[in-house]
Amino acid sequence: MDAIILQILNGLDKGSAYALIALGLTLIFGTLGVVNFAHGALFMIGAFCAVTLNKLLSLSYMVEDPTRTDFLGKPLQVATPYVHGWFGEATGEALIDWSVPLAILFSIPVMIAVGFIMERGLIKHFYKRPHADQILVTFGLAIVLQELIKSFYGANPIPTPAPEVFRGSFDFGVMLGFDPNAIIYPYWRMVYFAFSALIIGAVFAFLRFTTFGMVVRAGMADRETVGLLGINIDKRFTIMFGLAAAVAGVAGVMYAPINSPNYHMGMDFLVLSFVVVVVGGMGSLPGAVLAGFMLGILEAFASMNQVKAIIPGIDQIIIYLIAIIIILTRPRGLMGKKGVMEE
Repeated sequence: MDAIILQILNGLDKGSAYALIALGLTLIFGTLGVVNFAHGALFMIGAFCAVTLNKLLSLSYMVEDPTRTDFLGKPLQVATPYVHGWFGEATGEALIDWSVPLAILFSIPVMIAVGFIMERGLIKHFYKRPHADQILVTFGLAIVLQELIKSFYGANPIPTPAPEVFRGSFDFGVMLGFDPNAIIYPYWRMVYFAFSALIIGAVFAFLRFTTFGMVVRAGMADRETVGLLGINIDKRFTIMFGLAAAVAGVAGVMYAPINSPNYHMGMDFLVLSFVVVVVGGMGSLPGAVLAGFMLGILEAFASMNQVKAIIPGIDQIIIYLIAIIIILTRPRGLMGKKGVMEE
């Protein structure tokens, strides 16, 4: 039982990342009709926003420390972060320690700007082109962004720690009545799941309860009619592209302590997230979220040693097997609209 609970927790962790990226992918496809293969790169840029802020807050200058001397008795030069001098040592250290959560505020305007530039500069020219053309151009853009990150930050993963208070693990075993240490789970992974649920809820609430969101949903259902009412639906869809980029960005920011950011992390998540979108139903936001968590949990259970002993390598292909079954039996996905991907 403890192994089952642990795998459910692992599945919710993976599913949170899949659902957030797939949510942005679905927003873009549902509003603009574009298959955006550069969306994983936006997740990667968000992670490197966390890296950048951590590095900026850690910038230091050298000062003499009279309490520490070399073998000749001279005071040693020690690195002191600028934020210590500006805000005091305690506040400065807290800013560095909490750099990942603070990077959310840093990343949102950056990601919205990146989204606007992508949409206005390139993607708008491919709205009426076949999906194959959209995939090729956005995949090429993803490679360009990936190589830019590699040239600036290097090829090696960059550790980006979570705040110290969240670096431990929680003993679920004691809470649930199992033996101590039976179910140990990192605090930050639980924080990531809660954060994902908050972002997903905020996106759905925005689309359902705001005038802007209602117009966008109407435009997704019947773009031409909304345009005839005198509403500039294209402008609203461009804003939604920026918001989808921001969702991918903050997902990457919060994932940085879980998986040290590297230049190919966007590609690692993109293919899986696109499969999630197809399984959930192209253009279906609830379907993207449902499929993200479902496939995350299935992948977690497939990674158990007992399962891999029976079917070796099943953890590497389980998501694709499920996708094949769904596409063969229900081409529009679990919650896709009738007619989408079925013609």
